[in-house]
Amino acid sequence: MSDIERLELLTRQMHLEPAEDYCYTNPLPSQGKEAIAVKTALMPNGQGIRLLKTLLSSYCEKNCVYCPFRSGRDMPRAAFTPDDFARLFHSLYQSGFVEGIFLSSSVFHGAVKTQDLLLDTASILRKRYQFRGYLHLKIMPGAEKDQIQQAMLLADRLSVNLEAPTSDALAILAPQKDFNSDLLNQLRWIQEIRAEKSPVLAWKGSWPSSATQFVVGAAGETDLDLLSATENLYQQTKISRTYYSSFSPIEDTPLENLSPSPPRREFRLYQASFLLRDYGFSMEDLVYNESGNLSQEIDPKLAWAEQHLLHKPLEINTASRAKLLRIPGIGPARADNIISLRRADLIKSFSKLRKMNLITHKSSPFILINGKSPTLQLNLF
Repeated sequence: MSDIERLELLTRQMHLEPAEDYCYTNPLPSQGKEAIAVKTALMPNGQGIRLLKTLLSSYCEKNCVYCPFRSGRDMPRAAFTPDDFARLFHSLYQSGFVEGIFLSSSVFHGAVKTQDLLLDTASILRKRYQFRGYLHLKIMPGAEKDQIQQAMLLADRLSVNLEAPTSDALAILAPQKDFNSDLLNQLRWIQEIRAEKSPVLAWKGSWPSSATQFVVGAAGETDLDLLSATENLYQQTKISRTYYSSFSPIEDTPLENLSPSPPRREFRLYQASFLLRDYGFSMEDLVYNESGNLSQEIDPKLAWAEQHLLHKPLEINTASRAKLLRIPGIGPARADNIISLRRADLIKSFSKLRKMNLITHKSSPFILINGKSPTLQLNLF
């Protein structure tokens, strides 16, 4: 199997998202007709980047019950050496087909050995090939603290997939992994290194951000379980992002007959996690049903507002930034613009807010403008 054939296989195995999220291109026509999947990812600054999301190896010694790469499953597999992979990626980067990379791997020959191979690959890219683009590096379950520090010197982002919100749920999904020693400790170590050591030697002079991912709907976990873990991670390990991946059954795995998790559930979890991260919400503010899950019919911010603001709307001229962020349809940018506008003069009319796109059908039931509700006025236009 040629290098480009191996990369084509590994990228397709890695991509569990819908195919329309990716563009497929043949970056090296001389190598054959294989197509490499490249994801257009959105960076924190809002800019898009062509990201190669792939594995160093799909050979795995773990038996996670939901995973397509689990040990013993009959499937085609491939692997790269660090030198071969770095050389191939460099050619793709030089050709302009990719701008960054998300590099992960299945665990083979132990977590420490696998992490060393990932670190070797990243080091070759940064030092031999002088790659200065975006690098997201996966931390293997069971990686050692000094390996994490090495990774922090090379990467823009590190991720440790907790997979489940509790040790009991992880025991269902991944019986060979220990929730604390293999996963949670690694996230804690990232934050400890940030707090204790200078980032002067990091490739861009600052420490990388960190993230995690949960599998949703495979271990009987509730949204309350997932969001409690999310809030703790934001507070204790200062992660930048929590990802949620809806469970989808894979043939020839123990959970192949389990129903898939509704995509709408994943969407609501993302909305709630952003409220916890960016809007000053706490777990106690979120509205759950008797089963401990969010409503799939209404977004969590609107659910809170209907309970707390519908009969006690906020005055747009006096509400603090924190309170403005509680209003549906108002995010950080709109809140800042409203505060800037009212510093110049009292907001008296609805038209000024409409022209600046600072008021929407979502927010109008929950606010007052100079003591009056905009709802009736909006209905006239």
